[in-house]
Amino acid sequence: MINGISLFANVGIDETYFKENGVNIVASNELISKRCDFYSHLYPEVEMICGDISNSSIFNKMVELYQNNNCKFLISTPPCQGMSQAGKMDENDERNLLIIYTIEFIKKTLPENIIIENVPQILNFSIKINNKIVKIIEYIKKELKPLGYFINYRVLDACDYETPQNRKRAVFLISKISKWKFPKKSKIITVKEAIGDLPSLESDEKSIIPNHFAKKHNNRHITWMKHTPTGKTAFDNEIHYPQKDGRKIKGYRTTYKRISWDKPAPTITMCNGSVSSQNNVHPGRKLDDGTYSDARVLTILELLRLTGLPDDWNIPEWASENFIRQVIGESFPPKFATKLLETMPKEVNQ
Repeated sequence: MINGISLFANVGIDETYFKENGVNIVASNELISKRCDFYSHLYPEVEMICGDISNSSIFNKMVELYQNNNCKFLISTPPCQGMSQAGKMDENDERNLLIIYTIEFIKKTLPENIIIENVPQILNFSIKINNKIVKIIEYIKKELKPLGYFINYRVLDACDYETPQNRKRAVFLISKISKWKFPKKSKIITVKEAIGDLPSLESDEKSIIPNHFAKKHNNRHITWMKHTPTGKTAFDNEIHYPQKDGRKIKGYRTTYKRISWDKPAPTITMCNGSVSSQNNVHPGRKLDDGTYSDARVLTILELLRLTGLPDDWNIPEWASENFIRQVIGESFPPKFATKLLETMPKEVNQ
């Protein structure tokens, strides 16, 4: 078992299967207190340092915990909203600079193996360091290669790694031991294989299955989606299309859209509770009257399965539905993250 540290931990979704795969996270850092509480509920044995990593006392505490626990592993998933196409693509977003604290942490602690995960845009994004504009990827190479690190990076898709969801991420596998190779791709898992056994639900309906309950939607959205076939957007409907005052509203074709049964789900976003947001509506099944069932967004249980989390994921009772949806929408899918550990370089004496 290798001890490690997690930076920008969210609620620790990516770490779900780490311990059973040889990595023991001993301490983590997260900025938002509710997420810290959620993390501590999931991992009460892990020391959670809640606060801003750019604060020197927080940073130094994490370095101290790393050094005092014989750690050899680091996972860091800095916030990506400033670089994400789903965000504002703002070069001045201060969150883009958080990668600097990851690199400074590495220079202080020299982990043997490191995973850094972010949006694909990080590979082409630049930040200002010491009044100079530098590409993030060049900055990482410049700082870490002289320390003897092998740096392997690539854009990967979660659907290739035991996760029934398309979620492209830039993944850096960094090691002092040898080149850390990317794992072989897994068999694709479809939405039908992941959630097809769950009973249908309409808006505001509940089932006896834990976390399988439908969010309540307004009647207009329900009508539009009842007339929308699997994999299609309501904008293609001849009659029941998204409208206001009798006129079709403008919108992206990825909105008011049902996902498909026969392929992985589209990327689950933070706005997964809204019919009018990106690719959020259940695939549905055609009914005898020609309409489609399940005119609703995915349930929490369906989101868990499409993210690669277990049905009995230990959600704290105090966590609201919207909060759960948000942290899932921002997560690094756990089977995707764990699959990377399969090819992690090991010292000969380990």
